[in-house]
Amino acid sequence: MTDWNRRAVDWGHAYRAGLRERPVRAQVQPGDIRAALPEHPPEHPEPMDAIWADFERIVPSGLTHWQHPRFFAYFPANAAPSSILAEHLVAEIGAQAMLWQTSPVATEMEERMVAWLAHAFGLPPRFRGVLQDTASTATFSAVLTMRERALGWAGNAEGLAGGPRLRLYASEQTHSSVEKAAVMAGIGAANLVRVPTDAKWGMRPEALAAAIEMDRAGGYRPAGVILCVGGTGIGASDPIGACLDVAAQAGLYTHVDAAWAGAAMVCPEARAHWAGAERADSIVVNPHKWLGAQFDCSVQFLADPTDQIRTLAMRPDYLHTPGHAEITNFSEWTPQLGRRFRALKLWFLFRAEGLEGLRTRIANHMRWAEALAEQVAAEPGFELTTPPMFSLFTFRHRPERGDAHSLALIEALNDDGRIYVTQTTLEGRTVIRFQVGQWDTTEADVAFAWDVIREIAGRLG
Repeated sequence: MTDWNRRAVDWGHAYRAGLRERPVRAQVQPGDIRAALPEHPPEHPEPMDAIWADFERIVPSGLTHWQHPRFFAYFPANAAPSSILAEHLVAEIGAQAMLWQTSPVATEMEERMVAWLAHAFGLPPRFRGVLQDTASTATFSAVLTMRERALGWAGNAEGLAGGPRLRLYASEQTHSSVEKAAVMAGIGAANLVRVPTDAKWGMRPEALAAAIEMDRAGGYRPAGVILCVGGTGIGASDPIGACLDVAAQAGLYTHVDAAWAGAAMVCPEARAHWAGAERADSIVVNPHKWLGAQFDCSVQFLADPTDQIRTLAMRPDYLHTPGHAEITNFSEWTPQLGRRFRALKLWFLFRAEGLEGLRTRIANHMRWAEALAEQVAAEPGFELTTPPMFSLFTFRHRPERGDAHSLALIEALNDDGRIYVTQTTLEGRTVIRFQVGQWDTTEADVAFAWDVIREIAGRLG
């Protein structure tokens, strides 16, 4: 297979080099790919030449190209070249990093990479942490910990039936993964309290305090607060320090979701957006978004991991490491037992780019987004609906034409294929999201995107 490994590497290099020539969003219809795949698996081995030919025929045309430099939709899922190289090695090694003894280097490198990330983001060295797959899992882990602390550690042992009705608190801009965590933890979506926000779409601390007080008076048991830095819809952030003050006074466990925007904290000038975060119990940032690590790689920082380990650890005899009681087994920090060797791609990424290289790239993305937002605001027929928050802003074209026109413009842009954008709802209106963050995006790509937006909007207008 050695020759095929080389061919795969060469294909990947050519693929990345030619992305600007491809439409960003997959240009297929539902069912097209399924129809190209046989209904049943082969009974006998097939030659790799045939497999490779089918790969080239089926897969690229069915991809939405997340590494395309004109991908301005969702948030990035970046894959820096150094990180890709590390992932090749991880695939070849095939390690299972559930325990220290099953992969000592994976465990100890993970400990060090979490410390490097904390340093990069300006967090105190007392923070420890774990590399999860995604922010959804980190948030779920934090919510389970909130549940167990609020129940006096009885939930795992006795179940939730007949127990007190727990409450969680989050802003209206919080990601849907928070609601999913409440559901999966058995707390229930109805017990996720959506705290009202201010004019900047951040949680109002006085409203949080009032909600907690009202719930306690009503017989509920508050369990925890989930705060947001750089929300998915419009990039909104809660006033972290003030909300943490309220949570501390109420004795509640806190989790800060900075999945996307946390990467911007490599730039000291961005840290005002999460001022006070060093007082949180749990913080999640996704290096696999803006920072450039190959998916999946999400860091959950913990001020003290004791409570999360107490919530999640299972220690059957077959997982013991005799004679080493004090070692770290990261499977005790996470819902999953099996774990990937995620730390290697961070080690490669940090060494290949350096903090200065990462700071420069992210600062450029924020600067280019601000410049484009100014152009949008000044263009007749366009309305800037939210200002740049980190590198994300929203806008509308011909707002008097309503949501149907906004959706038509989004579809026309994405069907055109030269750029890719998405929508969100802001105060009951459909708006267009534009975020700059893909690893290979240049200032020229951002300018090109504006040309395409004006061109397509002109056709519709």
